[in-house]
Amino acid sequence: MKIIKKRLLVLLTVIIIIFNNIVTYAEEYEDAAQDSSDILSLQSKSAILMEASTGRILYEKNADEMLRPASVTKIMTLLLIFEALEDGSMTLDDTVTVSEHAASMGGSQCFFEAGEEQTVNDMIKCIEVASGNDAAVAMAEHIAGSEEAFVAMMNERAKELGMNNTNFANACGLEHEAHLTTARDIALMSRELITKHPEIRNYSTIWMDSIVHRTRRGESQFDLANTNKFLNQYTGATGLKTGYTSQAKYCMSATAERNGIELIAVIMGADTKEIRNSEAGKLLDYGFAKCSIYNDTETLPADLKIPVSNGTKDNVAYEQITGNQFVLIEQKPEMVIKEIVLYNDLEAPIYEGDVIGVVQYSYDGNVIHEEYIYAAENIKKLSYMQSLKGLFEKALMIQ
Repeated sequence: MKIIKKRLLVLLTVIIIIFNNIVTYAEEYEDAAQDSSDILSLQSKSAILMEASTGRILYEKNADEMLRPASVTKIMTLLLIFEALEDGSMTLDDTVTVSEHAASMGGSQCFFEAGEEQTVNDMIKCIEVASGNDAAVAMAEHIAGSEEAFVAMMNERAKELGMNNTNFANACGLEHEAHLTTARDIALMSRELITKHPEIRNYSTIWMDSIVHRTRRGESQFDLANTNKFLNQYTGATGLKTGYTSQAKYCMSATAERNGIELIAVIMGADTKEIRNSEAGKLLDYGFAKCSIYNDTETLPADLKIPVSNGTKDNVAYEQITGNQFVLIEQKPEMVIKEIVLYNDLEAPIYEGDVIGVVQYSYDGNVIHEEYIYAAENIKKLSYMQSLKGLFEKALMIQ
């Protein structure tokens, strides 16, 4: 009986040793898998890399973790400002009056006084270059009447852009427990700003500038220095916005362009400014190494005919495509297949600007880019009498 117990004890010990070895191996394997998945070995809490023209994600780390964005918030504030400029509800020369509330903002600021007036143009510089919280809130009030109303606009716009893990609580990024977003959502609003409003570069690339304070005490110059030192550290950097608070740590949405390729690198929760800038550069280097430009210089064939039925003309003239460029991501240009697809059911009336075909570019059986072909003229529909005349003429020709 004692011998059996000893054998059972030995067997149990062996089983425990084997089990422990299996667990240790599994843990080591899991760690190795995690290390290999994070090929860039970033230290920041969250990061994402996006190609701007397509919105394709090239790299991500904890990209959907909701974190504090600090002044990177101002990207949405700027987007709404440029949309207001676009729809004509204000101009760059309009006057913005700073309220008591806006002037009371802490953190990074341009030290406006209540009642002070500045142009929209100078306010944008203050927001983008100096990251002025007072300027951001003053513009929010100018557009929406109050910061609260503007924040509602920010959250509504976020929903429209598919920023599903974002909740804004203010217009500038000051600490608030409910003011949260993600690296992915920041990339989405950054893309919307730089692709729909490329004039942001007129501000995001400013290194040094100044505004003039006009108060009851007279006029004084206030110098603006760009908070984004990455501009002078990375070749091709074009912006976009930095941020820092003690809780958010160092954050940034960095944009850069090289050889026609534009990338967006978002870093959140870096422990130091140096780590943030270094890892943004690492992301961008990784992206530029993966991307190339496909350049199609061929025009549409001169003998291309696009038929129209029941029209005063048998074929419709088209607008010539003089050249086309788009970004390839880890794809070989020589493997791209081009095809002209004409809409074969076109029927009059046709109007200038109507889509009448498409040039498709495919890779490995999948369409990766399209360019529409547009009508260059109007073609009226045949009248009843014209149709009868056409039928009669065809009948005579047959005879």
